[in-house]
Amino acid sequence: MNTPQFDQALGDPFGHSLSHPFDLRLDALLAAYRDGRIEPRGLIGALRTRALALNAEYRLFIHVLDEAELEPYLAALEHQSPADLPLFGIPFAIKDNIDLAGIPTTAACPAFAYTPARSATVVERLVALGAIPIGKANLDQFATGLNGTRSPYGACRNAVLPDYPAGGSSAGSALAVALGVASFALGTDTAGSGRVPAAFNNLVGTKPSRGLLSTAGVVPACRTLDCVTFFTATASEASRLLGLCAGLDALDPYSRHNPSWNHAAAFGTPLPFRFGVPRPADLEFFGCTEGPALFASAIERLRAIGGEAVEIDFTPFLEAARLLYEGPWVAERYSVVGPLMERTPDAVLPVIRAVLAKAPGATAVQTFEAQYRLQAYKARCDALLAELDCVLTPTIGRPVTLAELAAEPVLRNSDLGHYTNFMNLLDYAAVAVPSAVMKNALPWGVTLFGRAFTDQYLLSLADAFQRVQAELPLTGGHTLAPPRPVGRAQHDRLAIVVCGAHLQGLPLNHQLTTRGARLLERTVSSPHYRLYALAGGPPLRPGMVRVAEDGCAIEVEMWELPAAEFGSFLAGIPSPLGLGKVELADGRWEIGFICEPSGIAGATEISHFGGWRGYLASR
Repeated sequence: MNTPQFDQALGDPFGHSLSHPFDLRLDALLAAYRDGRIEPRGLIGALRTRALALNAEYRLFIHVLDEAELEPYLAALEHQSPADLPLFGIPFAIKDNIDLAGIPTTAACPAFAYTPARSATVVERLVALGAIPIGKANLDQFATGLNGTRSPYGACRNAVLPDYPAGGSSAGSALAVALGVASFALGTDTAGSGRVPAAFNNLVGTKPSRGLLSTAGVVPACRTLDCVTFFTATASEASRLLGLCAGLDALDPYSRHNPSWNHAAAFGTPLPFRFGVPRPADLEFFGCTEGPALFASAIERLRAIGGEAVEIDFTPFLEAARLLYEGPWVAERYSVVGPLMERTPDAVLPVIRAVLAKAPGATAVQTFEAQYRLQAYKARCDALLAELDCVLTPTIGRPVTLAELAAEPVLRNSDLGHYTNFMNLLDYAAVAVPSAVMKNALPWGVTLFGRAFTDQYLLSLADAFQRVQAELPLTGGHTLAPPRPVGRAQHDRLAIVVCGAHLQGLPLNHQLTTRGARLLERTVSSPHYRLYALAGGPPLRPGMVRVAEDGCAIEVEMWELPAAEFGSFLAGIPSPLGLGKVELADGRWEIGFICEPSGIAGATEISHFGGWRGYLASR
């Protein structure tokens, strides 16, 4: 039996000796299994030993599975292999507000604990794919907090610096990955709980679109807002996990269908894109002197992978954020915790009781008024996002210390949620990604967010962002190496090349604009086409036909159309025109208007005008 050893330091870039020589990233671990260098039983045993040793200091686990509890998962793999199961032998941690069959779920409250007969849907899917649960991770009680100190099972300290928190509420989940006892971990996110711990511990924190991952078997914080999240070392691992686990679940009424443009195949290399950044006046670093320069550096890294920065008014996002704890959504949290508070007040931590104290006074009128305000903010925010591919923000304005949290627990916790509280309220997808190391060796990160169901696209950007900063090591001291993603990153919009009446200002352009399309660029085709004025009309229409020789470059425009509108647009295109692949001058092949060769019967060739506008000007 091959058993990995964990007593060798790697020269950790963050200045501590907690690194281990074994690479737990998905590809590396699966390769080790395939090559016979290790086997699950030996690895899981070593990881369990490591978890128990670290737990005394970091308090990352509420429950580490014992040998008897692990045995069914290990036994299930004995006649399987990495060729059979995509997550064969992959160790993962589970936040202890997510059910694992036969193991108590506490939500960090012993008086609330129960033992589920069935695992949460997302856990069942992971286990069916070969993954092995290591333990139930510590958290801020009832997932109410962003720092990881609000637990009767002990405060979670940072993986790098002992004077700082791990971030919360998914504190233990992040630590399990950062400290090398799990390949990935499940967390939850309502206000930032799947992103803030990622920033504190040099991890990727993926907060999917609401409903993309089932919350069946998850103790609610705010049931209408909660998301199950992943902590990973890399964005590419998160993409794979999301692709394996996303989908409708009949057990979760808030589950939503994952559109085809957001499947695993959407993960790839991004083309040039536009990203929003808050105006300087909207940025808040809470006195952190390093923050402005670190954020400016992150902007430059996004530019380096093809991004165009666009300053936006961040006010409506911040106004929406204030609703989460100042509005009636606190009452939604109370609906879960309230009965226990009323029955046994001391079972709930004082700081949690203080947060929820005003909830019983919320009225139905106030709830509707808050919903109206939120919808107004969302309309403004959605309008800004419609012109962008994503938005970049710091994940946290300033990392706070454990001492600061002890002195001002509510205020400092609130500071940590400044850039995260609005995203579930507004129904956006988000990915937190490491960006830098502060002068004191503490990790620092940024967040990419965008429209719902652009998760794989955001992960594509995060992957490219990680690859362009190779000097920043991953957790465990590893580096990100090729291969790069195959294919082009996709999101909820499709590029369409037009050459005739759909050009800007021409009679059929409204068929694009009324569907929410926006102009990306004016360019020309490759020199392999001929242009014809088709018979009939109005409106007058051209036909562009690819030829083997004697072709011309034709002036075209590329528009971006919401994918949900593509079908109706296609249905309105009359014969002999249709949509196919058009080659542009720079070698790209994009969806665009083409003409059946039979359609040029009776047409007039107009290639020498260089484009439809030139032809119209000649008439």
